Amino acid sequence: MKKYLSLFVVLILALFVSTSVALAREGEPGSDDGLTPTQKLEREKLREDIKEKRETLREEAKKKMEALREQIKTEKDALKAKIKETRIVGREKALDRFDVVLSKISNLKDRIVAHISKLEAKGVNVETAKDFVATAEEKLNQADAKAAEANALLATSIDELSAENKAKLKTLAREIHDLVKEARSALRDAVKSLKEEIKVKLQANQ
Repeated sequence: MKKYLSLFVVLILALFVSTSVALAREGEPGSDDGLTPTQKLEREKLREDIKEKRETLREEAKKKMEALREQIKTEKDALKAKIKETRIVGREKALDRFDVVLSKISNLKDRIVAHISKLEAKGVNVETAKDFVATAEEKLNQADAKAAEANALLATSIDELSAENKAKLKTLAREIHDLVKEARSALRDAVKSLKEEIKVKLQANQ
């Protein structure tokens, strides 16, 4: 997944550069980001709310993990303590993987949203791209909810997960993976739509 995300970043950056240069040559008017002060505030508030939500979930999970680590100190059997410590480390890594993947996709989405605003200010039709981004945001919100479930499941107890909880965690991981994949696909479609609409705009200005 990391490989595909990196490739997607490169493609988006290439689109940003090429379209910005092309439209600049057309002399289209527009502010730096195509947003009014009110729209800027609304956009930033939404981003901050999403960021705060994700950080709150991660902070809660970290606190629970720290509490579990404290429990290890009361374990007198060195071997059992080592097993429990290894278990906690593994769970923390699992939570970090969820967080990293969701953060990367969310950042990509924010960059596309910013670019959409710039193109809209230059007269490009961005309605289809907005629809795709809305779909991506919905998938990301669902993935965040699934990640929160996984966080709660992994940080509930220091004991080994039951067969039922292991199966549930596996299902959650698969669902998060699928939702991220769908969000990425929607963002790719948004970029494709922007490319097509930019061509239409440039042709109309010739």
